[in-house]
Amino acid sequence: MDLTRWLLLSAFLFQSWALEDAGYGSELKLLSQELLESARKPEFFERMRGLRRRIHEYPELGFEEHRTSELIRTELDKMGVEFMWPVAKNGVVASIGSGGKPVFALRADMDALPLQLSLGVFLNLAMSHLPNSDCTLTNKRRKNSDCMELVDRDHKSKIKDKMHACGHDSHVAMLLGAAKLLQSKRDELKGAVKLVFQPGEEGYAGAYHMLQDAALNDIYTILSIHVLSSFSTGVIASSPGPILAGVGLFSVTIQGKVGHAAAPHETKDPILATAFSILALQQIVSRETDPLQSRVVSVGFINGGQTHNVIPETLKFGGTFRSLTTDGLSYIKERIKEVIETQATVHRCSAMVDFMEDSRHMPHPVMVNVEALYEHGRRLVRAYLGNPMFSFSQ
Repeated sequence: MDLTRWLLLSAFLFQSWALEDAGYGSELKLLSQELLESARKPEFFERMRGLRRRIHEYPELGFEEHRTSELIRTELDKMGVEFMWPVAKNGVVASIGSGGKPVFALRADMDALPLQLSLGVFLNLAMSHLPNSDCTLTNKRRKNSDCMELVDRDHKSKIKDKMHACGHDSHVAMLLGAAKLLQSKRDELKGAVKLVFQPGEEGYAGAYHMLQDAALNDIYTILSIHVLSSFSTGVIASSPGPILAGVGLFSVTIQGKVGHAAAPHETKDPILATAFSILALQQIVSRETDPLQSRVVSVGFINGGQTHNVIPETLKFGGTFRSLTTDGLSYIKERIKEVIETQATVHRCSAMVDFMEDSRHMPHPVMVNVEALYEHGRRLVRAYLGNPMFSFSQ
């Protein structure tokens, strides 16, 4: 609810940031106050919650969001909001306002994840981030009824091994909520607001594909939001400058020579080469990175071998690397390749390192918040939602 109010404030008061010299500030302030009152109505909240539940029940993976896209288009049609579709396969870009300048955008991602958590695992994950919670599974005095209320079991995923574990169902519902209220005041907008429903966020470079479709060329600035369980309900958190790390992926195939485990001297062991590679990768951060800089190198999977007494011919492993600077990303990428290829050579194997630059358009760049825009947002959150509702995000 409070996040939808933030989206509405963003749409109108970020216009005031660009139009202060034109004398529209007082009009937009009044308009935003009216929209906040509308957003507080119980029927509006119930509508948004219903949308979120419908999306949550039928999660879809990246570039497979056919049902979700249809729901979005149906709701926009009901509101009389014009939109472009398809954008990047299943994406939707709607527009509200005069169509003139400036053009601001609000963005929500649509896709789900290829997993399905049990109730116990879900509660452990959720409760571990909530302050003053009585609902931890390790607490014998836990209030089970309170815990159960946090899981809408009647609306859990109906699709095996897929679920909205990252909150994208909430993001879509919030943006549709913002669309309804913005449309009710469309004639009073000084410019236009684009509503960007992005597919393929979870590792599929959906933003890249939307840019390739030229649907966002006229945007002055774009604002996005993400639910985060480490903050209390209703709190808005942000910070100026780099706020989300640039991210890359790597997938490695180590080529060795198959043989019996009782005669390792007749083999070229890819398992040993992989083990040394993974250990050496950890030193990129611990021994090559300034402790005041934020970098990450993590291995997420290893696949190789099928029996106890055979050294396999090949082994595959892979992971992710992240940095808050472009130079940091480039350095890590270069060192990952050097470390793995060198370790493979030392152990008489060869290595092929794939950074998925073509298939997934990796790495993704660092997200940087414009400081002036951040300061304006901080002021408006404190003015409209209260000072305690803003938190500086580390």
